[in-house]
Order: sequence, then C-alpha cells, then structure tokens
Amino acid sequence: MNSDNDLQIAGDLLEVQHLLQPPREHPATVAEFVGLARAIAADRSEWEHLVRYDATTRWYHRLRTGPGYEVWLLTWVPGQGSGPHDHGRSFGVLTVLDGELTERTERGTRTLAAGAQRVFAPGYVHEVVNDTLEPAISLHVYYPGLTEMPMHTAPHCEARTEPRPVTA
Repeated sequence: MNSDNDLQIAGDLLEVQHLLQPPREHPATVAEFVGLARAIAADRSEWEHLVRYDATTRWYHRLRTGPGYEVWLLTWVPGQGSGPHDHGRSFGVLTVLDGELTERTERGTRTLAAGAQRVFAPGYVHEVVNDTLEPAISLHVYYPGLTEMPMHTAPHCEARTEPRPVTA
C-alpha cells in the first residue's frame, strides 16, 4: 500500500549527495532551454540595457551563445511582424519579455502576453506580429544555433489565408 509515509523510508534524497546529478554548465534538454529562457527573462539587468527599437525593421541582438545554441533578444514596434517562416533544423523557445505578440499558424491565432512561452520543433511554421499599440520585447533560444529561416507563403498562417471557393 502506498502512502505518504512510504516516501520517508528512503529519507531525504537531497541529503544523499552522491545521488544528485551535478548541475550542467549548459542546457541540453528542452526543459533546460525553457529554464534558461525563464532565468534570462527574470534577470532584467542582463538584457534591459541592450533594448533598442527600430521603426524600419525588427531590432535584434545575439545575447548569448553556448555549445550549439544561441539566445537572441528582439524588439517589435506596433505593426512589425516576422512574416510566415520556420527555423530550419533548429528547435526554439520563444519567450515574451514585455508587451504582447500575436502568433499565427495554420492551426490558429494565439495572443502571447509577457511571460508567455512557446516551444517549437524544426519545421514549425509560424508568423509573429505585434498587433498592439505598444512595443514588445521577446527572447528566442535556438538549438542548434539558427542557420536558416526559410520564409513561407501566407496560406500557411490562418490569419492570412484567403477564403477558398466551395466546389460541389
């Protein structure tokens, strides 16, 4: 029979140092990359002084690199968007730091407020847009580092899909 008391039989695992895994210097799993993005997001002193806004194009800055990964800081003034794209062979974690962004995919549209995170696999097609009247800031982690960003046509993203005639 299982009970809370059964957990006490083994004792406190934190007291048994040889059973603990040493912390990794760099992330290696999806959960660790998400954790890295959350840690950077929480430490505004690491990125806030770097933020710039550009009315003509999305501003971006490579914030950090590690073995096989990159961390990018991006800003979005009202109306700026990425266009429909994927990230080639890279996995990614998108974290909204400030403001609000809209993500459009063939499956629908999602509003991402500050603190929201999206994790995606290679080949994931989406479009990210600042549809608000306030600027936004986002953090992007790519593993492996971003080497390509193929653009797609609008029909891959629901919000830009033209209505199709119904045939009998």
